[in-house]
Amino acid sequence: MVEPTIIDVKNLCKSFHGRLVVNRVNLSVKKGEVFGFLGPNGSGKTTTIRMLCGLLTPDSGEGTCLGYNILTESLKIKQRVGYMTQHYSFYTDLTIEENLNFIASVYGLDHRKQRVAQIMHDHGLTTRRSQLTGTLSGGWRQRVALAACLLHEPDVLLLDEPTSGIDPIARREFWDKIHALSEQGVTTLMSTHYMDEAERCTRLAYLAYGDLLITGTVDEVIASTGLKTWAISGEVTTGLLQQVKKLPGVTQAALFGRQIHVSGFEVKQIESGLRELKKHGAIDYGIIDSTLEDAFISLVEKSQPVTKE
Repeated sequence: MVEPTIIDVKNLCKSFHGRLVVNRVNLSVKKGEVFGFLGPNGSGKTTTIRMLCGLLTPDSGEGTCLGYNILTESLKIKQRVGYMTQHYSFYTDLTIEENLNFIASVYGLDHRKQRVAQIMHDHGLTTRRSQLTGTLSGGWRQRVALAACLLHEPDVLLLDEPTSGIDPIARREFWDKIHALSEQGVTTLMSTHYMDEAERCTRLAYLAYGDLLITGTVDEVIASTGLKTWAISGEVTTGLLQQVKKLPGVTQAALFGRQIHVSGFEVKQIESGLRELKKHGAIDYGIIDSTLEDAFISLVEKSQPVTKE
């Protein structure tokens, strides 16, 4: 079964103070997708996500979200979107329950008491209902933020760097929730800098300085770079790492545990250099699959804006 397209936009542009932040973006998203936005800081990820869902009006372009026009029906879209900001934005001197009651009243929800009780139960917050949110750890604050996003049962979630500053266990629990929501048909748009998180997305978009360069699955994004990667094992040292970085054709090299991963595009040139290193040290090497992190770094380096002297 092919899921319907719920977001479809063309030629979205946005400028701030005369600087072009988003440049003619075309994008479509299907129902239930977990769609990740990658790119260096200032690449227009958050601005694009906000425009897709009617939270920010583009300077030009057109499109629909949930069947509504993003230019003329943004209020209808907002009522069906849950937005989780990067920075914690709840009243720290109110309890969890009081904050959720306040959010429910802002949305004008009926059966408010029952809704708040249910969302606290669903997110494991019931036993902490009377705790001031200002005393919560990062992981618990994130639970409250996600619960608040879901109070009005939105069709689309917007998550801006949602797991920044929380521990690995809390991050895994968070992702379990997101994938469960995806199975229920909730669509998630999120920006992230964590490659392991990006790999959990069903599709990705890579933006660089306003331009949408690539969209696709993790494998498609990696393949689009044409990057080749080798793993060096054996007597691996930081000194060897510095030698590897200087080899002709190498675009990036880094330590990964007891190995060095080295990447580039010139296969013959790089392998020639690796053979020379092997002659003078107890090392071995072999080609491996490039990771999303390898591809991301390559894309960042390729997309660096040209500066004029």
